[in-house]
Amino acid sequence: MTLEQKFDKLNIILKSLGKVLIAYSGGVDSTFLLKAAVENLGTENVICCLGTSPSLAQSQHRIALEMARSIGIEVRQVAVNELSDANYSSNKADRCFHCKSHLFGLLKEIADKDNIEYVICGSNFDDLDDYRPGNRAAKALDVRAPLMEAKLTKDDIRQLSKQLDLKTADMPATPCLASRVSYGVEITESKLKQIDKAEDFIRSLGFVEFRVRHHDTVARIEVDQNDIPKIIREDNRSQIVEYIKSLGFKYVTIDLEGFRSGSLNESLTEEEKQKHL
Repeated sequence: MTLEQKFDKLNIILKSLGKVLIAYSGGVDSTFLLKAAVENLGTENVICCLGTSPSLAQSQHRIALEMARSIGIEVRQVAVNELSDANYSSNKADRCFHCKSHLFGLLKEIADKDNIEYVICGSNFDDLDDYRPGNRAAKALDVRAPLMEAKLTKDDIRQLSKQLDLKTADMPATPCLASRVSYGVEITESKLKQIDKAEDFIRSLGFVEFRVRHHDTVARIEVDQNDIPKIIREDNRSQIVEYIKSLGFKYVTIDLEGFRSGSLNESLTEEEKQKHL
């Protein structure tokens, strides 16, 4: 299908739903889905819910609220207490399943109270080829993924977002902070705050696409390969080391392979991945 045909299919799907509750994060995919839903259904038929917890970066929280305002819709902020669940905080390979189960469960309750039949999320067609245990939670709780159904890929969504003048079109992917914590290392609010502060500091130095991976006492920084010379330049290196150690890390390292999305999944075997999909 062409990009236009996929977009047409998305619009048909959304119109058929009548009224929806969107699991919104302010990222590229969910912002585009929110815009498309509002265009097709009107704000009166779209409930926009943002799950808030320590795993949501403060910068992403601000962006999410800003983007919703630009689209002209109010955000319902829903407190999600996934850290109280040992299945989540123990941080095994199925962490994302438990996280999404908590969020989607809360959203389904809200939808039921408001007599809304459909809860939808921003999963796209590329997510079928990635390690995404959250897809299992969506299926279990009957959460629809219109972008996936319309076979829209991440690149498609970025192109269409540009056409719709969405600021998120070129925004780097923004997974939750828990995705930075190495499997097997317990997820705590203090660890998530360490990551959030560390990434905010590195962002303030002009870096755009990067991650601070939490390996207990070690902070492993991934930046684009072209940015490695910049981050190890003495002025940046010394500032970063000093600040990140002040957050409680004992060691600060630069990953020479550079940034790659989902790099912590490299430690999982194919058997472990298939077990949780």
